[in-house]
Amino acid sequence: MNGDTLAEFFGDVIHAYTRADAIRDGVLVELPAKICNEAGIVVPIAVTTGVWSLVAPDNIEEMPCQSVEGRLWDLLWMFTCTARAARGLHRSTIHFKCDFLTTRTESGGVVITEHQTATLRATCGPGDDGEPVITIMLPGED
Repeated sequence: MNGDTLAEFFGDVIHAYTRADAIRDGVLVELPAKICNEAGIVVPIAVTTGVWSLVAPDNIEEMPCQSVEGRLWDLLWMFTCTARAARGLHRSTIHFKCDFLTTRTESGGVVITEHQTATLRATCGPGDDGEPVITIMLPGED
């Protein structure tokens, strides 16, 4: 290509959907830096709405001893443990599991409480300005 830029080769960008756009649209939920830092994570983290629905389900007030903050801490702790174990493997994607308490109401009003083990995928890549960012998602999500 002899010094040609990608724009010269491919042409002008027609449309770009950025991480900031996804956060603004609610496709991604940006996690608070304070709790991420407390978990030892120094780069920004966002989760997909699918993961967020596990952390902050609509019926969380019906679940005994559950809070969004506690569930978020569990997610970040499991991620951090897995990331530390994978240190030195030079991977941009890791898979990890996290348990979440769930409840459902069956016919007759009986509330069933059970544990759900979610398999999650965390990817570290460039943010909108090339900075490292982490996105945690369900296996079938991009």
